[in-house]
Amino acid sequence: MQTGEKPQTAPREEVVSDMVTAFVLITTEKASIPETAAALTEIPEVPEVYSVTGPFDLVAIVRVRRFERLAEVVTERIGKIPGIVNTETLVAFRCYSPALLERAWGLGMEEAGES
Repeated sequence: MQTGEKPQTAPREEVVSDMVTAFVLITTEKASIPETAAALTEIPEVPEVYSVTGPFDLVAIVRVRRFERLAEVVTERIGKIPGIVNTETLVAFRCYSPALLERAWGLGMEEAGES
């Protein structure tokens, strides 16, 4: 690989298309946000955790292969972490990745970027 080249990776839509993705909106005890986030990252099905503004403190991204596994992860793993007060779970229907959006709406933009 030459300097400046990006490593070859599978397109995002191929990586997550066979997965069930959910966004778990989490309210925590205010003093335990960092510890709660750290505990969430130890769950294999939680690849990302974000601290956020608004009515929730954290958002955990959950990815599982079977829908039934989602219930286990949210109720048996996430829900039992000390410091979590409440959760709301949103299940994703479709992923609109940057690669997909670029293909859909980026037509003709290649020339605009070259000026």
